[in-house]
Amino acid sequence: MSDVVRRKEAITQDFEKTTVNGFVGLFLHIIFGIFNLFLIIVGGAHPILGAISFLVLLITGPLWLCYWNSYVTIGPNTAVAVQFFGKYAGTVNKEGFHFFINPLYHKQKISLRIRNFESARLKVNDVNANPIDIGAVVVWRVFDAAEALFEVDHYDHYVQIQSEAALRAMATAYPYDIIEDKDVGGISLSSHQEEIAELLQASVEDRLKQAGIEVLEARISHLAYSQEIAQAMLRRQQASAVVAARSEIVRGAVGMVEEALEQLSEKKIIELDEDKKATMVSNLLVVLCSETDTTPVVNTGTIY
Repeated sequence: MSDVVRRKEAITQDFEKTTVNGFVGLFLHIIFGIFNLFLIIVGGAHPILGAISFLVLLITGPLWLCYWNSYVTIGPNTAVAVQFFGKYAGTVNKEGFHFFINPLYHKQKISLRIRNFESARLKVNDVNANPIDIGAVVVWRVFDAAEALFEVDHYDHYVQIQSEAALRAMATAYPYDIIEDKDVGGISLSSHQEEIAELLQASVEDRLKQAGIEVLEARISHLAYSQEIAQAMLRRQQASAVVAARSEIVRGAVGMVEEALEQLSEKKIIELDEDKKATMVSNLLVVLCSETDTTPVVNTGTIY
């Protein structure tokens, strides 16, 4: 049998611990106290029975005091893990007032409420080796009290460390943005937020499930290029935007020139040879693609 199989068999998991209603236990506790009081009275009134009463009180008296440790109140979304001299004895998840038959149980409360964890802003390199600052918010809750308490040390700190480790691993596997040709068609951190959130949640949950923790949501809360390359990447993005805009303008201008030539030819407004067409195309492209308003030149002579 492999070490992995043995490890899985050794995991401590929740099982329900049977308890008595706390008010019923309190009633029995009072009856037990009255019985001890009766032994004291009888022992003082009958010298012959005094020794027997004293011996019985040596057992029932400390036991009556120990039973004050048998009560526990559990609120909503709270569980109590019970140990008996270090051995896990069960978990009580039902809210209310409870009483344990065994007064020697050690009880440890744990919250099952939903919690938020916001990571620090981590500095990592994306898949293209660009340094970026990234942070995430993880929404989680404990679903197995025994695993959270006994499988890891300080489960809340474990959530923090493993969440940041998963965030680092994910940030190094994807590009910040689709800039390089090899990234086209893939997932990027900035433009595929839903896909990245699902991948991050699955990664964090896979790391935390052995601690009895359920991840309800994991999402990037901060994403930016690191300060040392932020200006350079901004200029690169601006250049890419300018190139894309120029390409769109040129495509539109070529279409407009083509449509103008076709209409002039169909309506026979003017006969243009190849040189005139070239001149007209050049002038139209200058007018349509120029960033500033063009100034027309009026020809007062002939076209030649």
